[in-house]
Amino acid sequence: MSARLILAKGRDKSLLRRHPWIFSGAVSRIEGNPAAGETIEICDSQGNWLATGAFSPQSQIRARVWSWDENQPIDCYFFVRRLQQAQKLRDWLALRDGLDSYRLIAGESDGLPGVTIDRYDRFLVLQLLSAGAEYQRPALTAALQQCYPHLSVYDRSDVSVRKKEGLALSQGSICGELPPPLLTIAEHGMKLLVDIQGGHKTGYYLDQRDSRLATRRYSTGKHVLNCFSYTGGFAVSALLGGCQSVVSVDTSQAALELARKNVELNALDSGKAQFIRDDVFKLLRTWRDDNKKFDLIVLDPPKFVENKNQLAGACRGYKDINMLAMQLLNPGGTLLTFSCSGLMPTELFQKIIADAALDAHRDVQFIEQFRQAADHPVIASYPEGLYLKGFACRVL
Repeated sequence: MSARLILAKGRDKSLLRRHPWIFSGAVSRIEGNPAAGETIEICDSQGNWLATGAFSPQSQIRARVWSWDENQPIDCYFFVRRLQQAQKLRDWLALRDGLDSYRLIAGESDGLPGVTIDRYDRFLVLQLLSAGAEYQRPALTAALQQCYPHLSVYDRSDVSVRKKEGLALSQGSICGELPPPLLTIAEHGMKLLVDIQGGHKTGYYLDQRDSRLATRRYSTGKHVLNCFSYTGGFAVSALLGGCQSVVSVDTSQAALELARKNVELNALDSGKAQFIRDDVFKLLRTWRDDNKKFDLIVLDPPKFVENKNQLAGACRGYKDINMLAMQLLNPGGTLLTFSCSGLMPTELFQKIIADAALDAHRDVQFIEQFRQAADHPVIASYPEGLYLKGFACRVL
């Protein structure tokens, strides 16, 4: 490696704690002329080697660390080792929970910043989110083919965050067969249909697996409202838990049709399931004014916060939607409420729920806390890896 990133004086503290990001403001200078994504040395202000990383000239995150071992080349073998290490955790998890689908690589927390890989049965779905990940595409795909010769690999690098890295969006088959229009996966005894090519994220929200399972414990004999329902995972789980009825609300008719198919696929009573295409905020206000009531409400909205400038607006949105849900719950009802916004701290989210309870003139007890499933680990040196948080609240 000829290129080096030299940190400004005193800006090496996070690197010494093994945080994998170097922001542009911490950079003193770049020695050499590295291409976007190229592997470079990262050094302190005295020129002492700290890490090997990927250079990203267009991003505020100017470099992401690949390795803390000075003698480790970033090649196919490097990615093979990272994949094998990550697979060990997933093998245990898949066996424990009866899964054929899970997150195989969770970016920085699995030592591969900017890389997301989800497994859906016989398919691996790849997302490359950084310049460094894109630069290493040949080595990474070679490693995948070496480690998983019998699986097909599909690219879903069609997410807008790539634009911040100066990258075009990318989607298509890398090797093997194309994913079918709908693929059936297994999760905690449920069968779920997944659209790998056109669905949200890589096709499904694997990170909410534990929360979907927990929903069954709160559903028995209850009238359930499933907001931002997507393809109905929470609804299927509520029906398996023995709910009296479940109403799923989403703005996407295609997602609701898939939710209906998921109910039928699990041989559940479709007469207990209703699917409504509407704006959740507007519909909840209408139902509040009509004095409609439920026993259990699931709030799993999309990300409200893309950057720190949006945090205040997101707080208002979360407070509003939680207040409306509380006003729709019968006394003693349960609210399962979530935020997948990484910039929303858990403590702040809990405070927002408490403030929403005051506005709703209801008392709330926090009775259970949720986070992303174990195949989305959080490495200690990168706390930002914890993005999904949720609470079960008893609303009095």
